[in-house]
Amino acid sequence: MSTPYARILQALYARTGHAPRGSATQKSARCPAHEDRHPSLSVGVTSTGVVVITCHGGPRCPTEDVMRALGLPMSALWPGSPHTPPPRRDHPDRWMPCGHDRVADYLYQDEQGTVLYGVARCDRKGNGCQGFRQWRPDPTRRSGRRWSLSGADGTMAVRLVPYRLPEVITAVRESRVVMITEGEKDAEALRARPGITATCNAMGAGKWQPDFARYFHGADVSIIADRDQAGRDHAQAIVATLMPVTRSLYVLQARHGKDACDHLTAGGTIGDFIEVWAPKPYTLQGTGG
Repeated sequence: MSTPYARILQALYARTGHAPRGSATQKSARCPAHEDRHPSLSVGVTSTGVVVITCHGGPRCPTEDVMRALGLPMSALWPGSPHTPPPRRDHPDRWMPCGHDRVADYLYQDEQGTVLYGVARCDRKGNGCQGFRQWRPDPTRRSGRRWSLSGADGTMAVRLVPYRLPEVITAVRESRVVMITEGEKDAEALRARPGITATCNAMGAGKWQPDFARYFHGADVSIIADRDQAGRDHAQAIVATLMPVTRSLYVLQARHGKDACDHLTAGGTIGDFIEVWAPKPYTLQGTGG
């Protein structure tokens, strides 16, 4: 299978007519975004397969301009797998700012599948560690990521979207139920069941964005509320946002444990979640007296 690094090197050769030269993980090439008589573009690849591009020429072209000149999206810098498996224990890129090892990455993508940001989960939680940390792609960093969703001025540097947005859009279009959880681990536990579409928002309870409603017009939605006050408040906030736009809306809770992951791990099924609230029940169209 062709890697992002190999595809970009091939695209550079096709665009400029000059083959990139260098080592297996670091090459110099002619920059396609400006008139480059001498190779001024540095192209490297990190241990996780992320391609890092830096233009050292006079205009110092941004990575976005280089990718645009190649006719490639920014997502082409990243390996295609939407869920990075746990690296080997001796892998240096398992590091997270909390000092623990990263065991999962949950990628948030836009409508076209471009990675906007991600949430990393570590192998330990407690004693001051929340267990999760957000990051955004940054090809200028050796790791390919910057461990913050905020810019230098403190404002949000990325567009927030629901988790697995392309799948949500498809499910709504095909009139399939979308399940909303409080976190990515729960969403993935649900998605492991055949035919289930599940989503959530980054950063946990209380961070659902009102403008997410745009993706749920006419949708059938089931919210899986965590069995605590924060979970109930979170579900109520989602209901307030989606009530005007959805076709049907239910709030469910785990029959076993606190959340969707607990419920399924304990042997529960998709069909035996407990219905605790039906703010907008589904009604058959064209029926009535």
